[in-house]
Amino acid sequence: MQAQDRPDALTGWRSDHVALAFGLLVFGLHALCAGRYDAFRDELYFIVCGRHPDFGYADQPPVVPLLAAGFYGLGHSVWMLRVPAILACGALAFLSVRFARLLGGGAVAGAVAAVSVSIAPMLMGMVATLNTTAFDPLAWTAIAYGLVYAIKTGDQRALVLCGVIAGVDLEIKYALIFWGVSLIVGLALTPERRLFTRQALWWGAGATAVIALPSFVWQAAHGFPFRELAAAARDKNADIPATAFLLNQVIIMNPVLAPVWLSGVSAPFVIPRLRPYRFVSIAFVTCLALVIATHGKDYYSAAAYPVMFIFGAVAIAAWATSASRSVALATGAVVATAFSAAAAPLALPVLPVPMLKAYVQRLPIQPQQQEKSFHGTLLPQVFADQLGWRDFASQVGRAWAKLPASERARTSIKTDNYGEAAALDVYGEGAGLPPALTGHNQYFLWGPRGQRPVNLLVVQNHPERLSPYCQETTILGATYSPDAMAYENDKAIVFCRGLKIDIRSIWPDLKNFS
Repeated sequence: MQAQDRPDALTGWRSDHVALAFGLLVFGLHALCAGRYDAFRDELYFIVCGRHPDFGYADQPPVVPLLAAGFYGLGHSVWMLRVPAILACGALAFLSVRFARLLGGGAVAGAVAAVSVSIAPMLMGMVATLNTTAFDPLAWTAIAYGLVYAIKTGDQRALVLCGVIAGVDLEIKYALIFWGVSLIVGLALTPERRLFTRQALWWGAGATAVIALPSFVWQAAHGFPFRELAAAARDKNADIPATAFLLNQVIIMNPVLAPVWLSGVSAPFVIPRLRPYRFVSIAFVTCLALVIATHGKDYYSAAAYPVMFIFGAVAIAAWATSASRSVALATGAVVATAFSAAAAPLALPVLPVPMLKAYVQRLPIQPQQQEKSFHGTLLPQVFADQLGWRDFASQVGRAWAKLPASERARTSIKTDNYGEAAALDVYGEGAGLPPALTGHNQYFLWGPRGQRPVNLLVVQNHPERLSPYCQETTILGATYSPDAMAYENDKAIVFCRGLKIDIRSIWPDLKNFS
């Protein structure tokens, strides 16, 4: 097949006005609200990690921390910090149209695909902040696109490109393993297993290994801390039965859109021209099963849905050939958009905080709690963890300012978790605070950060527990922000004067991989 005959030659990508329009529209809508609240707990942590460049970190590969530090450094703007995630969601809308065309769909199929991946509440929420999951929907869809393209056109270079994309995604988040294993299962169970005999596929696998190797080597050199974190996550995550998990998947992907992705699962088995791509549907089901079996959170499988939306869009567009069916399709699109508009305040920062609180309280169905620690917090965690960190840094800063200058010079600050520590490192820069200490995740591996404190300013519950380690303790304040995560409030800010031990000697006991 010649390049000009291929359904996705480069000229097609540049001239697809439908794909470009959806990509720009989605980018613009997300850009409008990206900076409404403040930085998320993990975003602050990523900024600090990225300021310490490395080939890996305890709980994630290096790319997102490096992006966070780089983009936040361009003016210390939360909006700028989130530009990479906004670009990813715009690119996904664009790719969805192109994928639908690759499968033989026209403008209607492309529009249904782009609308579906853009308004599904969970997919909207995944790009509300700069996080390691924000890029998975785009990467997983691009890998599936490359495999389908190679099968349809015979262009084996796409298999190498799939490997490159997989390698880059593994340097962003290790969750690609779910999709990779699922695709292997899907290929192995269908005639498309012949791809395993293609040299280009193995060149792609080699590219994946080479690109992902630095992070793997870093993990190995540090005793694979991510393995400990994954084990701890199973205890931290709420225990959700499989049936409840699947029902929640329908809700968070928009129940009105369920016929689209369910059609996508079945389409390769009932539409002859899609039959060569049955492996993708099998991969989707396998991925869901893996997430359920490993007690993963609801968003762990979310990146697999765009491909099913695309397949479903092609099937539904082929079905909607009569006037009555076209009306039914248009009506469904309006209802689905209305549902997602109603759910948008739970996914994106579109409402002022007071309005959001009132909105959440009036919801007939509350969002499913994914972590045990969520109890007692009104707002969804993605928002509660964007509200209060400046208050936290200010409250600790005021306690710090109460110390005589002679004491501050030999005092370090210790917190419970990386969110608190990162908030101090990022928002406390102008207050003259020393680098914060905690045993949580990457901060544990950094150790005391070159400090040998004589005193500690400690933020924690139960200040009485400090007595064995301090000659004298004085409570200088407490943490509180009305909209923050409940467990971050009412912690004591305690001055521990005269440490009885060298903090380096007890550092191993502070380890908290979770």
